[in-house]
This record gives sequence, C-alpha cells and structure tokens, in this order.
Amino acid sequence: MKGLLIRNGFSLDAKPQPHLYLSLYDAFKRAILNRFLEPDSKLPPSRVLANDLGISRSTVLKAFDLLLVERYITAVKGSGYYVLCPKNKKLRLKIPSVAAKGNYPSLSNRGKAFSENAHWPGEDSNKGVAFRPGLPPLDIFPVQLWKKLIDDYWRCITPSELSYSNTIGLQCLRNNLANYLRIYRDIQCDPEQIIVTTGSLHSLYLVSNILLETHDEVVVENPTYPMAHGLFKSLGAQICAGQVDEQGLNLNGIPCKNPKFVYTTPSCQYPTGIKMSMTRRKELLKWASEKETFIIEDDYNHEFSNWEKPLGSLFGMDQQERTIYLGTFNKLIHPSMRLGYMIVPYYLLDAVTALYRQSSRFVSRENQKAMSLFIERDYLNKHLRNVMEVSLERKEIFAEHFNKGLGDYFHLDTSNPGLHVIAHIRGPISDVALEKELLDHNILAHALSKYYVQPTNENGLVMGFCSVNPKQIKDTLGKMEKVVSRVIPIDPKQQENWNIIL
Repeated sequence: MKGLLIRNGFSLDAKPQPHLYLSLYDAFKRAILNRFLEPDSKLPPSRVLANDLGISRSTVLKAFDLLLVERYITAVKGSGYYVLCPKNKKLRLKIPSVAAKGNYPSLSNRGKAFSENAHWPGEDSNKGVAFRPGLPPLDIFPVQLWKKLIDDYWRCITPSELSYSNTIGLQCLRNNLANYLRIYRDIQCDPEQIIVTTGSLHSLYLVSNILLETHDEVVVENPTYPMAHGLFKSLGAQICAGQVDEQGLNLNGIPCKNPKFVYTTPSCQYPTGIKMSMTRRKELLKWASEKETFIIEDDYNHEFSNWEKPLGSLFGMDQQERTIYLGTFNKLIHPSMRLGYMIVPYYLLDAVTALYRQSSRFVSRENQKAMSLFIERDYLNKHLRNVMEVSLERKEIFAEHFNKGLGDYFHLDTSNPGLHVIAHIRGPISDVALEKELLDHNILAHALSKYYVQPTNENGLVMGFCSVNPKQIKDTLGKMEKVVSRVIPIDPKQQENWNIIL
C-alpha cells in the first residue's frame, strides 16, 4: 500500500507538515479514480497504515474522514474501510503508452504448432457441465470424507513435509496404486515404475517429449482423443491413422514404416466405446514387436468398461516391456483433482523422470496422501460402486428423455459403456455448427466429426450423461430440444425421408 500511495503522489515531504493528511487523501483519491484500488477492496486498518507510513494515526483518520465525506470509501462497523465505486466521478485512467521497441524474436516452430493445435471447444468453458463428455457424477463425490482426509494430513504434517517432494510421487501412493492395479486390473508392476502425474494428457506429454523427433511416425486410432492428436501434431509427429472397426484398432493398411509408438484406448475406444478384442490385442503386441516400437495404452475408462466382462490389459499381456500404461482418477472422481499415473518400462524410466523434474516438479502432496488413504481404506472401492450405480441410472434417464424429445432429430447410440453416448444427427445441419449453437446456449456437446483424424461423413454429437442429477438432465434436454427444433427446421413426420447431411 505504501508503494501504491507514493506512485499516486503521496509524499512525506509535504509542506507544511500539518497538511500531510491532504497529501494522503489526494493519493487515495487518485488511486481510486484510476482503479488501482478496485471497488469493494478493503483498506488497511488506520493503525497499521500509520505504522507503515511512519505518520500519526490521527493523520490517517483525517484523510479517511475526507474520503468518507466525498463517498470515495465507506466504513463498515466492526470490519473496516472499503472502497466505493466512484459513481458520477470522472475516471482518470492512466494507461501507460508502449514505446516502440522494434521486433521480437519469432516463435519456434513448436511454439507455433502448440498455438495452432490447442483449441478444443468447451475445454475451459465456465458454461456448466451438461452434457460435457468424460465427467463422472460430480454431485455424489464424498466431499466430507475427502475433507477429513485432507484435514488429517494437515493435522499431522511435519515441517520437512512442507519442502520439495519426490517428483514421481509419494511412495505410499505408488505402493497403494500397485496393489490397486494388481487387484482391479490384473497388472503386476514394481511401484518404482509408477509415476504420478496430473492426468493422462500430462503423462502423454512426458512420454511424447522423450520419444518424438520432428517427422517421427505415430499411429493413432481413427477416431481418437483430439487432445492427444493435437499434442502429437504440435510435437511435429507424422500422424498415421489406424481405422477402428467392431473389434477395435485395425492394423491392416496402416501407412507407416518406423512408428515411435501406437496410441490406443483398448478398454473403451474413445469415442466409439468399442472394446478391443483379444485377437486384436495379441495382433497389436506382435505388430509392436515386429516394428520394434512402443504401445501407449490409455486405460482412462477401465472401471466402467470392464465391470461385467473384464479383459486383461495390454500391459499385463506384454512380455517385452513395450507398453506404457496410462491411468487417471480424474474421470472416476472429478477432474479438478488433477491426479493420474503411468507405468513406465524400465528402459524409459530415467528419461521420463528427468524431463518431469525439469518441467513441472510434482503433483500436490496433500492430494497424493489423501488418495493413498482413499485407496488403502477401501473408500475408492465403495465410491466406485456408487458411481457405477448412479451412472447406469442416469444413462437410462438420459436415453428415455432424449428419445422422447429429440428422437426425431437424432439416432441415439447407447452401446458405449463409458461416460458418454453418441447422438447421430438426422437433419440438415453439420455437427460442428450444432455444437456451436448449443454452446451459445450453455449446453456442452462435442462434434463427432472432430474426433476423426481424416475427413469423415460421420455427423453427430458426443454427449456426457451423468455429470448432473436427473432434474438437470431433464431440464437441459428440454432446453436443448428448443434449440434443435429451431436450427433443424424439418417436419418430424417426414423422418423416414431424412438423410444425414454434412
């Protein structure tokens, strides 16, 4: 505050000294008019301000009294002084001019690529959560239980634990993750191979950076996770698309010679929801061995897709340590947790750890400790069962009301075992245009065509169904029906004559 007042004209050398309060009053007034002090911001207590400025408290109170009279500030009993919005007063905003500085260094090609490939509609939107894909039932997360775990952490913390932490994760969490993976996913791994990250995209960033050179080949599924595809492009990779059929990734006809890795989502292909068959899994492992390449297995949705008919992971089947396994709790618990992990082959462990240490240090220690206890005390298992039950219930409610109000405009595919469904558009509008129209009305749904690496005739919406409660599902679908009926002006009675128009 002292520096701010001096920058706005306050001087301890005011002559005569009895007028010092006027200098202080004038400095506050300028700061308020120029919005250096925003409306509703609290001023320091008069005693504290007097001590900081080295002047008497009576001088400060005189200045405050003048500001009160002229309605620049207000006094709240028992709380202090607050800045008022300077209504009917001419603002004297001082915007500093920028001197001509010549040219700046150009961005690197990689910097330009990241700027071009970073856009994904609704990714950072504050327009609500319905019907954003990939979100679990946010309203049933045991907040009070988690708060207790966090409180326990801070109650028992030692000073040394406030220092830097192990970059790749707390040992207790990595041990509990290894036990969890062995029980729930039939994965045998050394806890030392587990690296704790903020999520699957963070894991992908670390692995991709230690493997990829510009123009290296990368095989991705078509369609695929757009954020992963954008990351690989930003790093200069040459993308080779492998088509997805009813058995998952089809390796036949992939136009590549020496791929650095294959990125796949075998448990629940994103976004189609197809589970890779055991035959294809064996073929992929054999193909990777022949090509002497890696497999990145993104198992983001394992709990949902393997609940009734579990299939072993590629990592568990791999006998040559070619598989990098990615997992996340952001899809199961809530995205704001920012907690994921990967299992890295020993060959890559040192390089991944070194890059991690030189880029983002470590994940929040308190979240790691809380998650470790969440697993250890079997809270995760109980929450998982609750999530599964609620998700299935909301999927039925979503499908029922969607088909009732929007069935004439879409064909809803509910076969996906994950957290979203695909609604194929029957009317004359592109999914990209409809996505934008819905976003303008605070409804999040992703255009299906944007998930494809190559040009496609697919035209639909990828929609999450379980992030909000049944009432919100019904209300938002009702709102969506009004938007869709306006932008798809086709008589529903002519439904049998409709074609998907791109």
